[in-house]
Amino acid sequence: MKSQRFYRIVFFVCLAVVVAASTPVEAKRKKKKYASLSAHSAVLYDATHSRRLFGKNIHSRVLPASTAKVMTALLVLEKLSLDRVVTVSRRAALPPPSKLNLRAGEQYKAAELLYGLLLNSANDASVAIAEAVAGSEWEFVQLMNRRARQLGAKNTKFANSSGLPTPKVSQYTTAYDMYLIFREALKYPVFRQAIHSSHKTIRSLDGRKIYLKSHNNSLFMGDWKRKVYGKTGYTRSAGPCFVGTIKKGERTLIIAVFKSSRRWDYIKYILKKYGGINVGSG
Repeated sequence: MKSQRFYRIVFFVCLAVVVAASTPVEAKRKKKKYASLSAHSAVLYDATHSRRLFGKNIHSRVLPASTAKVMTALLVLEKLSLDRVVTVSRRAALPPPSKLNLRAGEQYKAAELLYGLLLNSANDASVAIAEAVAGSEWEFVQLMNRRARQLGAKNTKFANSSGLPTPKVSQYTTAYDMYLIFREALKYPVFRQAIHSSHKTIRSLDGRKIYLKSHNNSLFMGDWKRKVYGKTGYTRSAGPCFVGTIKKGERTLIIAVFKSSRRWDYIKYILKKYGGINVGSG
């Protein structure tokens, strides 16, 4: 009996030592796993009821990268007929990728270039339609900044129609401001249709076909990710960013995330914890 009791005591002591030794290791592993699950700034809104569900540095200035194209698209929808024929200028054909490789002198309907802007994040398309709206990209940028102020986006300044880095002119936005801009753009059926599209083929008036594939990788993923629609952005200085929407019943949620190294994981985390979205394991 005494020997059995002794071995029992030894067993539980050894078990306690093992548990005590492994717990810090597991904690470290867990901490390491979620260490980079963050962003410089982010916001989640219930746009249907104008209620903020989550926010982090929502008024902190960040580089917009290609999320700036949401404002470009909004102005096109507000000020230009989608049947308008747009002639590509030499300047519009010059911007660096991402681009459609538009050729100077080619003609497209504005609707085709809008899809190129939102799916392929095409910088040449952004310049072409900016010129069609305002005569020049510089004049278009003045419209962008004026419209941002009208929407209440007080901490936003655009320097071009694409969001490309501009060393000579500062540009910035915030997670909250981009929520305001995206919410306004969602009012347009064509915008909603475009951000829901994963692929599309557009054509110039002379018949040249360009195949588009959305830069929004969530559309090509499984489970909950297929329900997240919006506009991605990335430059080295801006980091990965995103502004988009997901439905929860009859409610429309809008999420904006800036400078997050694990963009989709962070979006999933916010939607699950603060939006009550059933994201499952996908």
